[in-house]
Amino acid sequence: MTTDFDFATYVERKRTGSWGRDEGVRYAYSADLAMLRSFQRIRPVELAAASVVRTSKEWMRAQLLGSTVKVGPTQFPSIYAIAKHCADVLTVPIPTVYIKNSPVPNAYTYGTDDESFIVVHSALVDHFDEAELKFVIGHETGHIQNKHVVYNTALMILTQGIGVFVGWIIQPALIALQQWTRRAEITCDRAGLLCCQDLDAASRSFLKLATGSHKLYPEMNLEAFLAQFEEGQSSVGRLSEAFASHPYLPKRIHALRVFADSELYRAANGLGAGGLDMDEVDRRTSDIIQITKGAEKAPGEASA
Repeated sequence: MTTDFDFATYVERKRTGSWGRDEGVRYAYSADLAMLRSFQRIRPVELAAASVVRTSKEWMRAQLLGSTVKVGPTQFPSIYAIAKHCADVLTVPIPTVYIKNSPVPNAYTYGTDDESFIVVHSALVDHFDEAELKFVIGHETGHIQNKHVVYNTALMILTQGIGVFVGWIIQPALIALQQWTRRAEITCDRAGLLCCQDLDAASRSFLKLATGSHKLYPEMNLEAFLAQFEEGQSSVGRLSEAFASHPYLPKRIHALRVFADSELYRAANGLGAGGLDMDEVDRRTSDIIQITKGAEKAPGEASA
C-alpha cells in the first residue's frame, strides 16, 4: 500500500493542532464533536451564528482595544508566557489575550475561527495561582483549537439581548447552542488539564470560582463540595441545569477526574502506560453530565 504525503497539509495540521483524530482532536468529547457536525444540518443555528458574529466581530475587537489591555511579550509577560505555554502544548498559534478590569473572576473567548480573542478578568489573575491560570487559559485555548469560537460568540450575543435583531431564529438557535456548549466545556476542561498537568489545581479553580473569597480559600474542602452537590440530585430542581450554558461545577470536576485516568492524559503527562481509552472516558463522562436519562445525547446518537 502506498501513502500520499502532502507536506503542506502536514504543516497546516501541525499549526492547527497535532492532537487530531478525524475531524476533531483526540481529547475532544465525542458528544461535542457530534453536535458540531449536526449544526451543519440545523439551519437556524447556522443563520444565527453567521449573522450575529459577522456583524459584531469588528465592534467587539474595537471595544477590547479601547477598554482593556492587550497582553504581549512586553505587556504582562507572565500572562503572555502562560498563553504561549498553552499554545505550545496544544500546538496552535499563540492566542490574543486581553486583561479586563472586573471584580468577577472569569475568562471567555469569542470572535471567529480566523480571529479569536481570550478575555481574562483582572480578578481571575488576582485569585488564581500560575497552575490554575494555566488551566483556565488552556481551557480557553481549547475553544480556539476545537473551532468553538463562532458558536460561543453567537450564544453570548444572543443571550445578552442583541439577538433581537435576528428575530425568529433566536429560540431554536438558543436551545441548540445551550445544549452544545455544555458538551464543549467538557472538551475544553480536558484541554486545560493538558496545559496545566495538575488535577488538583484544575479542581481548585472550580471551587475558587464557586467561592470567590481569598479569606476562605485556605479552608476549602473539595470533597465536601462534591458531596454537597449530591444533595440536590434527587430533586426536580436538578432540571434547572438544562437552561445553563455550562455543566454544574461538581460535574465538571468528576468528568475531569475520569479524563485524568485516561491513557491519553497519562501519556501526555509522562505517567506511563495504562489508563482508560477515550471511548470509555466519554461513556463515563456522559453518565456524569447527563441531566435526565439520554439528555446529553446529540441528534442521531443512540441512547446507552
